[in-house]
Amino acid sequence: MNIGIVGSGNMGASMGKIWAAKGHKVLFSFSTDQEKLRAVAAAAGAAVPEALKAAGDCEGKTLFSCVNCLKPDFSGLEGGTSTSAAEEIVKLAHGAKMVEAIPPMAQILAADTRRLDGRQISAFDCGNDPAAKTSVASLLPDLDLDPVDAGPLTSARYIEPAGCSAFRWPMAWAWDRSWR
Repeated sequence: MNIGIVGSGNMGASMGKIWAAKGHKVLFSFSTDQEKLRAVAAAAGAAVPEALKAAGDCEGKTLFSCVNCLKPDFSGLEGGTSTSAAEEIVKLAHGAKMVEAIPPMAQILAADTRRLDGRQISAFDCGNDPAAKTSVASLLPDLDLDPVDAGPLTSARYIEPAGCSAFRWPMAWAWDRSWR
């Protein structure tokens, strides 16, 4: 799959490196630190010029958001539960098919194993376009995550705060499908 990562912070860099190692074509773009962007791209075997050239119109494209909604100073949620970062991003990316999924912390993604006590971690995903959700759900197992469909994009209002707790406290959840 062709994957463009807009924002090459810890999460984007970690996911992109894993996907590149799994054979996906990964292009990185946007970083306030161009040297860091070049280092991330080089480590994953991606090319910065193509990534920067590819950034642009989002019409009809699937966007996978893993944005947390914490305020920059970690003092609380940016939007509460009346909206989500994913819902705000899709307003700016006209015509995009947005899917939200919050993987575990970047430190877990960067580790040798992404399992906790040998158990696979679940990642809840949500979105309004069934094909886009299927596409994103197919990428999560490459991160050694178990995708769990959490419904429409408005569910991001609850997924994001739950994911934020993982940023504040070192924890993640392993969803046992037999509990359903």
